[in-house]
Amino acid sequence: MIVMRTNFFLRLFLVFNFIIGVSLAGCNVENNEKNSGMEKNVCLERARILLDSLYQNYSIPNSCLLRETFPFDKASEKILFDKRNSIPKDYSYLWPYSGTFSAVNALYEATRDKKLYRLLKEKVLSGLEEYYDIKREPHAYASYVTFVHQSDRYYDDNIWIGIEFTNLYMLTRDKEYLGKAKMIWSFILSGMDDTFDGGIYWCEQKKFSKNTCTNAPASVLAFKLFEATQDSTYFYQGKEMYSWTKEHLQDKTDYLYFDRINIDGSVGPAKHAYNSGQMMQSAAIQYKLTKDTVYLIDAQKIAKSCYDYFFRDYVTASGKQIRLLKKGDVWFSAVMLRGFAELYSLDKNDMYVTEFAKSLDYAWLHARDEYGLFGVDYSGECCDPKKWLLTQAAMVEMYARLAISVSYTHLRAHETVLDLVC
Repeated sequence: MIVMRTNFFLRLFLVFNFIIGVSLAGCNVENNEKNSGMEKNVCLERARILLDSLYQNYSIPNSCLLRETFPFDKASEKILFDKRNSIPKDYSYLWPYSGTFSAVNALYEATRDKKLYRLLKEKVLSGLEEYYDIKREPHAYASYVTFVHQSDRYYDDNIWIGIEFTNLYMLTRDKEYLGKAKMIWSFILSGMDDTFDGGIYWCEQKKFSKNTCTNAPASVLAFKLFEATQDSTYFYQGKEMYSWTKEHLQDKTDYLYFDRINIDGSVGPAKHAYNSGQMMQSAAIQYKLTKDTVYLIDAQKIAKSCYDYFFRDYVTASGKQIRLLKKGDVWFSAVMLRGFAELYSLDKNDMYVTEFAKSLDYAWLHARDEYGLFGVDYSGECCDPKKWLLTQAAMVEMYARLAISVSYTHLRAHETVLDLVC
């Protein structure tokens, strides 16, 4: 009897705390008809809370730049710039830093909060310029801050930034951002040649492979530039890159995408969520622009395979079976969500964004540490001693992205608060 009472009061305590937590987030949980509004508010509140934790734990005093890991250990954080010499890695590499651009951009898109726009201009973009390399032509962003030493320049790093500058231009119509995107596009085109009849290399200094992570998002950037400028040159370049990637890097058995084609013609067989997610988004955008159902079908096939491949069956401590995003690079999942969100905006099938929402709900309740930061395991069962900057930025982006998509109703009428908590 004592055990039964204890369990009852424990469950009552969990319910009470969950409801109070939702209320503090400004949410209305009175009835299921108001769920979609509640969900948007929850996502935005979580994105804001995590963004605050990011800047609290990764910021560098008197600088717009960020550390790459938390906790930061100066003794172990090194950059090996040749076989014998290293320097302290006091700042994040460009790739993780650029994730904060994507995160704040997505949250600004969801809210149009002027404070977030000020954060973008005064901190995110100011810090980003420390990576801008004008010593080499064409100009582009280097993989590490330029005032320390000259570093390699990656085409994919620059593409992600170009996408965000184009997104920001579409939100603000500030031509400075469009100019940045066009500058990056010139750099991207310099990474193409006739090897394998086209395609973009991965790294300017290491032209050993042509990767899906350059060519798929390059097609997305091209289509976004077309939408921003109505210059058909970008449209046809985007189509060319999409077709090239599909021909050379798609696994025709499951519609997912391999990692790269090496210069010797061999294929890197790894399948990463962001690669297929970007081809999904590219196909969806092409359907939006052309109304050719071939591209819609392409996107839907990729979406189904991504769901089958990058989610797993998971049993919670209470015995409930759910589908959970697989443990791994969280930012890859965030980029995959861009594809699902783009597709959802067109076919209105909310299944996949709903499943994302369930994973992110579970992670929020089970996978955060005492600093409010996430590791790479959405279940929270594996605890990472160090937390990566890009992981936090990716989680902010995903919560914001779900708020933009809205209308997802993962708390179904037949589910209770205890179903969500346990």
